Amino acid sequence: MDRDRGPRVRVPGQRAPEEPGAADSLRFTVLGPVRAWRGGEPLPSGSPQQRALLAALLLREGRTATAGELIDAFWGEDPPSQALATIRTYASRLRKILGQETLVSESGGYALRIGRGALDLTLAQDLVTEAEKARAAGDRVQARTLINKVLGLWDGEALASVPGPYAENQRTRLEEWRLSLTEARLDLDLEVGSHAEAVSELTALTAAHPLRERLRELLMVALYRSGRQAEALAVYADTRRLLSEELGVDPRPELAQLQQRILRADEELARPADEPAPAPAPLRPAQLPATVPDFTGRDSFVRDLGAQLATAEGSVMAVSALAGIGGVGKTTLAVHVAHQARPHFPDGQLYVDLQGAGARAAEPETVLGSFLRALGTAESAIPGTLDERAALYRSTLDGRRILVLLDNAHDAAQIRPLLPGTPGCAALVTSRVRMVDLAGAHLVDLDVMSPDEALQLFTRIVGPERVGAEREAALDVVAACGFLPLAIRIAASRLAARRTWTVSVLAAKLADERRRLDELQAGDLAVKATFELGYGQLEPGQARAFRLLGLADGPDISLAAAAALLNLDAHTAEDLLEALVDTSLLESAAAGRYRYHDLVRLYARACAERDEQEAEREAALSRLLDFYLATAAGVYALERPGDRLVDHLEPTEQAGLTFVDRHPALDWLYTEAGNLLACVRQSHGPATLRRGVDLLWAALDLGESGANAKQYETVALALLEAARAGGDRRSEVRALVTLADVHHTSGRFDQAEQEAESVMLLAGADQDPLPVCWASNARGIMALYQSRHEDGERHFNRAIDNFRSVQDRPGEASALCNLSRIHLATGRTESAVALAEEGTAVYDSMGHALRSANGRYALGMALTQSGRFAEASDRLLEALDVFRASRQRLWEGMTLFRLAEVDLAAGNATDAAVKAEQALTALRGIGGEWRRGNILTVLGRSLVRIGQFGRAEVCWREALGIYDALGSQEAAEVRALLASTTSTP
Repeated sequence: MDRDRGPRVRVPGQRAPEEPGAADSLRFTVLGPVRAWRGGEPLPSGSPQQRALLAALLLREGRTATAGELIDAFWGEDPPSQALATIRTYASRLRKILGQETLVSESGGYALRIGRGALDLTLAQDLVTEAEKARAAGDRVQARTLINKVLGLWDGEALASVPGPYAENQRTRLEEWRLSLTEARLDLDLEVGSHAEAVSELTALTAAHPLRERLRELLMVALYRSGRQAEALAVYADTRRLLSEELGVDPRPELAQLQQRILRADEELARPADEPAPAPAPLRPAQLPATVPDFTGRDSFVRDLGAQLATAEGSVMAVSALAGIGGVGKTTLAVHVAHQARPHFPDGQLYVDLQGAGARAAEPETVLGSFLRALGTAESAIPGTLDERAALYRSTLDGRRILVLLDNAHDAAQIRPLLPGTPGCAALVTSRVRMVDLAGAHLVDLDVMSPDEALQLFTRIVGPERVGAEREAALDVVAACGFLPLAIRIAASRLAARRTWTVSVLAAKLADERRRLDELQAGDLAVKATFELGYGQLEPGQARAFRLLGLADGPDISLAAAAALLNLDAHTAEDLLEALVDTSLLESAAAGRYRYHDLVRLYARACAERDEQEAEREAALSRLLDFYLATAAGVYALERPGDRLVDHLEPTEQAGLTFVDRHPALDWLYTEAGNLLACVRQSHGPATLRRGVDLLWAALDLGESGANAKQYETVALALLEAARAGGDRRSEVRALVTLADVHHTSGRFDQAEQEAESVMLLAGADQDPLPVCWASNARGIMALYQSRHEDGERHFNRAIDNFRSVQDRPGEASALCNLSRIHLATGRTESAVALAEEGTAVYDSMGHALRSANGRYALGMALTQSGRFAEASDRLLEALDVFRASRQRLWEGMTLFRLAEVDLAAGNATDAAVKAEQALTALRGIGGEWRRGNILTVLGRSLVRIGQFGRAEVCWREALGIYDALGSQEAAEVRALLASTTSTP
């Protein structure tokens, strides 16, 4: 950075140099080098002594400094004989630069006349005052933001290179202020729930300021709230030892009290003391949908359920489960009762639609994540597994009075993890099935409305005048609807929207449907009959779109995908979809995205099965699959130029989207992840299986990133089973390739090895050569991880030959970089560097951004072992930028880990600890336990170097547990480290 360009951080009230009106404004900085600007132009600050004079006057904040005071500031008790003349000379030079009106002489001294906003220090002081006011008002988020702005004003050491005793004293004062502000901001980090992110910064600060107990205290709290209790206690032990050795004193009482609270597992300490007022996740959720203004009848159910919810004030959790057919009004009743019961639950209400009637019910772990965020839990504090989330959810609800409405549940197994499990809370569940296996639940069977209630609901929607004139016809209408509330509401709403219709016209239209409802009597068919009202009003093109779109799985569908499925251009498809939105048969999820209500989707599929030939249904899904495959192949090619996979995919008849830049391409891939994988799962028939497997392979980033690994693995297993059942060896082999990759990513190396070996046994290199290439590479990687270096070298050499035979240069580069790691592990450092450089050069020559990052990752490791630490760090930082831009969380975390290794080898233990902590945060929930063990081992080594022996021991014991469970040879190394630590005084 060009340091003469001015401050790096803009502050409210400070105009940038380029803004109109700022040309003549003076600005100064002391929180870094002492500098001055007029408008956007830097002013010469002269010699160090001249800067010292300017600094002394600036720090007076407009007060006059006498000549004697300035001489003391410059030279202390031993000034030169010409000190006064020197001061006058410097003052004269400054006056020429700043102007007569700015630097004035008065009372035998000098003063600067500048506005308060012209100096970075006064701006910082004003921001701190604002921050203190915000914190006092309870707005911790704003206070934190303001303190961060203050800290951003520093540009290195304050008064940098300014000589004199006064400047030295002021440097010390400002550095202490800066450190105090950092502590205040870290304290706010913990209060707003950002404890996991604070650990790495606090680790570095405690290493830099080992005797500063407040930092140690904050680190203990951050570790404890991150679930790392043993490490938090180890920090106390390290602090006590250090204070005793260095100062001969014990920790201050606050630190000792904190240790005791951690030992007691203090629940108040385990969560932030308070949440900021404008936080996006409020502590008091109010998520209930609005109750319908025309709620009708159900009086006995309202009283019964209300009484049950009131029992939550007692000693047990109240659970009520409503069951009934679709459209019977379970949700409407539950929402109405929940609103009436709100006074009993002053701490809030949670709501979720569990989508139990659809093909893909909501996953409990996903719902728990949403609930925890709504209850104020920071994203970084939400664990990855279902059991951990459920436990944290119950702990968060303990002592609160919260009502949880679980709407549209699939079965009891889905909702058990979502039950509060604590007295004072209550759960209200709706489902199509009776929850007989839900222990302790109050079960309610909801039937259709009585004729009087049905007519009352119909009248409230249509209007008393129209119904009163045709009461008998109105009774015919509600009877034709089977007294089903949803059917009545749809029929009445359509009549209310058509002023030219009479009630008799509607009754005549429902005549056939009434007979059908009488025949089907219950279940979804009653709802389908009700939806037939809307379906029957559609134009032929709208009706076709409605039923065909219902065939696609996935949470929603984009306009481009819908156009492909319907075999229409985008404009025509959009007109049809918007017409369906107008009829309420389709919902507009967002601009250019559409979705069905789950019951409407079931009805649309029933229409497709009834009104479309099987060939047309299959053709529609085939076109959708082609669209996703063609688009994903284009994304793959853009992300990996020169990779031959795109040349070995099944051909498609449907075109896909095209992108000119990798970033929007990746946006599409991750946005469409759920829909794409759902389409793959549907592609298990003989005509679509091969394209489905190829789509999964082309979307490999979804599995490697970690974000969609679980769903990706589930789909891959389903396709593998379908391929084996259908005797399709090509699809079986390719499904095994995708499974091997996702299992490698998740740290299940034994499974990945078995699958790669199966590929080698099953694949015919002459018919389908690419899986053999990939499998050889994968087997080499597994051998590397398992320290079977001879096997690994053989596999990688074979992979290089195979990739070269099919002219797949990126594949060849991958194998070269992997072979580099074998050479590295066997002590051939020089050749390891050469191989990694060769592979990276191949990637670079093809413009292969993502895989070039993989090459730099391997090269960084080799350079580290070669002792070329600066080069290693540069290559790894280049890789880190790409991995972050590509949303590759696994590789981001692993690159941070390798950077920690570089810092440790280079003797920068504090930086190593910080990066290891960041790696643990990035890999939370992904990457597998073996990788976590490696990071913990390096973190422990780094902590020992900075004197935090207790924390190091905790890290190593956790790593040892991981290695022992996996049977990994690294366990012996960690045991040796633990032995050496226990013998360290």
